[in-house]
Amino acid sequence: MSPARVPRDRTTQIRRVLFGLLVANLAVVGAKFVIGLSSRSLAVIGDGVHSSVDAINNVLALAVMWVAAREPDEEHPYGHTKFETLGALAIVMFLSISGFELVRGALIRLVQGSPPLAMSQVQFGILGSTLLVNTMVAVYENRRGHQLDSDILLADAAHTRVDVFITIAVLGGVLLARAGYGFADPIMALVVAGMIVWVAWGIVRRSVPVLVDEHALPAVVIRETAEEVTGVHSAYQIRSRGAPHLRFAEVTIAVDRGASVEAAHRIADAVEDALREKLQLHEVVVHIEPC
Repeated sequence: MSPARVPRDRTTQIRRVLFGLLVANLAVVGAKFVIGLSSRSLAVIGDGVHSSVDAINNVLALAVMWVAAREPDEEHPYGHTKFETLGALAIVMFLSISGFELVRGALIRLVQGSPPLAMSQVQFGILGSTLLVNTMVAVYENRRGHQLDSDILLADAAHTRVDVFITIAVLGGVLLARAGYGFADPIMALVVAGMIVWVAWGIVRRSVPVLVDEHALPAVVIRETAEEVTGVHSAYQIRSRGAPHLRFAEVTIAVDRGASVEAAHRIADAVEDALREKLQLHEVVVHIEPC
């Protein structure tokens, strides 16, 4: 059986999505930094830093997808798809750095006091427009991530989704600061940091099972599907692994001791076809043992 290959069309589509998001994120970053520096808002600057991580993530993801799309070789017989999941975990590292800096800055301002914020209506409106852009980006990237079963797109979509809530929190902080509640800006920055932690945990929870080869499907599901095939007395020694878009499985089936080699292989082929079609497995290895 030939080694499983990553569909080139899938890789191309992911790259196109990432490149488009990179352009959108760079525009959002520029707007947030200009507004944050001119208004002296820690929350806005923090939001800009977080958005800049989005752009860095897009560049990283493009590089990761170049590696993940490589064909299986002698050193990586199962392919390079785990690099995509590894890239999703790299996003957690960037999130952790920005979250730490945000918490540190917020605590300093809470202790030393917050300077007055100065944000014009135009700046406020531009910040609101970045909220709209981020919302559209998050919805689009999340939808494409699910369509393509892409860990890197789903992780980046979760990161961008945080941008939406961060910008909402920032706008609320600015409004409260205008009303005389100067402490609102660093408080909102702490809320932003909490959201970053939550998103980082979600990415880890999705990525780690793939990297440590947690089963792609429960063994009982594979066993029941294999045993539905005529001629299979039992299925056992079942293993599975892989990400949703490229899953592998191994199973041993027991067939009649008197079955010919040709008949036994026909049963094995039927089991492979059933597992591929019903469980969306991409590569199946079936071992045959006499009952």
